[in-house]
Amino acid sequence: MSTIAVNNTKTIKTLNAIAESGLKVFNNDRYTIDDNSENPDAIVLRSFNMHSMEFGSSLKAIARAGAGVNNIPVDRCTESGIVVFNTPGANANAVKELVLTSLMASSRNLFAGVSWVKSLDGEGEQIPKLVEAGKKQFVGKEIKGKTLGVIGLGAIGALVANDALDLDMDVIGFDPFISVDTAWNLSRNVQRAMSLEQLFANSDYITVHVPLTDDTRGMFNKETFSIMKDGIHILNFSRGELVNEEDMAVALESGKVGKYITDFPNENVLKMNNVVAIPHLGASTRESEENCAIMAARQVKEFLDTGNIKNSVNFPNAYLDYTGKRRVAAFHKNVPNMVGQITSAISNYELNIADMVNRSRGDYAYTMIDIDNKINGDVIPGLEEKISAIDGIVNVRVI
Repeated sequence: MSTIAVNNTKTIKTLNAIAESGLKVFNNDRYTIDDNSENPDAIVLRSFNMHSMEFGSSLKAIARAGAGVNNIPVDRCTESGIVVFNTPGANANAVKELVLTSLMASSRNLFAGVSWVKSLDGEGEQIPKLVEAGKKQFVGKEIKGKTLGVIGLGAIGALVANDALDLDMDVIGFDPFISVDTAWNLSRNVQRAMSLEQLFANSDYITVHVPLTDDTRGMFNKETFSIMKDGIHILNFSRGELVNEEDMAVALESGKVGKYITDFPNENVLKMNNVVAIPHLGASTRESEENCAIMAARQVKEFLDTGNIKNSVNFPNAYLDYTGKRRVAAFHKNVPNMVGQITSAISNYELNIADMVNRSRGDYAYTMIDIDNKINGDVIPGLEEKISAIDGIVNVRVI
């Protein structure tokens, strides 16, 4: 296993147009942006499909300027010790604003009404009279006093829940995996649902903010629709596959579901009645793109400079205050005695350990060890090779 020595220039490659404010994070003599590089140290991208890409031996990190990583071969990266970052929360406000806009606009039949008014083009002086006669077909309902069910109380869900309370809605939330940070930011007036069934049965509107997994795929289906109130409005700004589209079409036709608002249109969805299909605009704001780019770049730079990991989807978060000492950073299998073998290899060089951290995630783990000794030069000759030879080591570098 090889590494780039500590003062060498690191190469960043982008696979999509990344906001300039994000690229400015790398504006120093230790980094270069080279979109033609075949062997960069890190890649920053948005939606580019990487599944058929071959990775160079120098690649250490991939950062997705956004939340979803379906376009990245995460398992293959993990096996090679390549950290995959995303940017949770960076686009949360943009999505929240569109959810609330859609919630109110669909409740008032605004989208259908505006479309109908445009169809009157050419009616000349009759338009005002036609509008007054036809507007009754678009009578809607107010959201004040209604109950919003929020599934998933992460960065987006928590913002939606809090702001819905400010709009005088009652809010029920369900998230069995809510983080401590989110819990601190969530209003105490959000009612806790003890089960999805409870949320389904008591909501007038439901918005979903969960990742697509085997457990969540098709979670909106004929069985769950049967629990819900008649005329329920469902908002999906997470993943299209959360909804069983066959069952949704039937539920919309019968009126069981009053409206389906989705950011993921396809041919099936466009054929359904009472659908508001939005062209995947959830995170499409200038501010969101900049926030995601800056966050992605900062995470990559922090990892390359110090080894610290934050917001990785395939390796554990790990932080060790960086004081400028030589640092050994090793990815390895999560098996017994790995840390002992790494520290033994270091002690064989008569080096003292100043500090260390070890974190695991599933079958893999990450260890950072700071060396107390003053060392001249960029590398400790032979140390990387010695650690790399340990059975179970994926890769290692000395920072």
